[in-house]
Amino acid sequence: MGGKEPVSAVLWLEDGTVFKGRSFGFSGRKRGEVVFSTGMTGYLEAITDPSFAGQILTMTYPLIGNYGVNPEDSQSAKPYIRGLVVRDFCPRPSNWRSTETLADYLVRNQVIAIAGVDTRALTRHLRIRGTMGGIISTEQEDVNNPAQLAEYWKEGPSREMNLVSSVTTPQVYHVPGSGPRVAILDLGMKKRFLDILTKMNCECFVLPAKAQAGEVLALSPQGVLISNGPGDPKDVPQTIKTVAALAGKVPLFGVCLGHQALALALGGDTYKLKFGHRGVNHPVKDLATGRVYITSQNHGYAVREEALPSCFAVSHRNLNDGTVEGLRHLGLPIRSVQFHPEAGPGPEDSSHILREFVCSIM
Repeated sequence: MGGKEPVSAVLWLEDGTVFKGRSFGFSGRKRGEVVFSTGMTGYLEAITDPSFAGQILTMTYPLIGNYGVNPEDSQSAKPYIRGLVVRDFCPRPSNWRSTETLADYLVRNQVIAIAGVDTRALTRHLRIRGTMGGIISTEQEDVNNPAQLAEYWKEGPSREMNLVSSVTTPQVYHVPGSGPRVAILDLGMKKRFLDILTKMNCECFVLPAKAQAGEVLALSPQGVLISNGPGDPKDVPQTIKTVAALAGKVPLFGVCLGHQALALALGGDTYKLKFGHRGVNHPVKDLATGRVYITSQNHGYAVREEALPSCFAVSHRNLNDGTVEGLRHLGLPIRSVQFHPEAGPGPEDSSHILREFVCSIM
């Protein structure tokens, strides 16, 4: 912004729907799956969550950018979203922790962003029609004739495969600790996981998503965490194979994509949700205690309950749509949750679940 004339921008959806606005990020043209998140705060954590890789993120809360950017809140080294869609962008943040504006941050990291969009109408459209592909462009010819973006869309794949490979660690790394040793299969892990585990003095080994069971077991872990990440769990067959080989040899705990991969590894199935669960206000019921948590979530796929093998019991359920939010193995030390107990952003209602996993392997 900074006194410059606002640049026009356009969001085109693959069903032909068009939303016009103004650019406040990087210039150019980017494609991705258009999704929405219902969080009222935590836009930087969402922007840097690797689970959003390959997606154009719509924030349903109207005012974005008002507290700027603080690197301490980032969940990864860089943003993984392809684009950002907001109603009102605040160019002058007010927050003592802020080190730069959101606009400067997005330009520096080459993320396209569009403001002035009726995000309420866009969200309703995605809820009715389902998530779909789209393009954000600041190119003048696209703004003047958005229909031509249909040809650009046809030039690329309708769905991106194995986004995990773009967000996982390229090699094993070690975080020292005096407590239990935890091996983490990194499918796109948020920094918040390591923050919590290191505060509990865990010794952590973070491995690439393609790591094999022998590599994991060679570290002699007391427990294995399968992390969150982007995309379709069926796109990571090596991870599924590894988890299947680890079952019964070491305690396992899966989160989000890790939860889905764990279900697939032990004979279950997954499916794509119509518009996914993304935000920090999703109610989940603990079926053992009856307690309801308000949870942080970011996923477009879910475990198919009717296909679960008899070794699993459903431990948690989503109160909005009844989907499976947690699993417990009836004979082995294996648990998983679809939501994010580490939050970042979001409420810490369910943070005890991560602590329980650590305590169970001490």
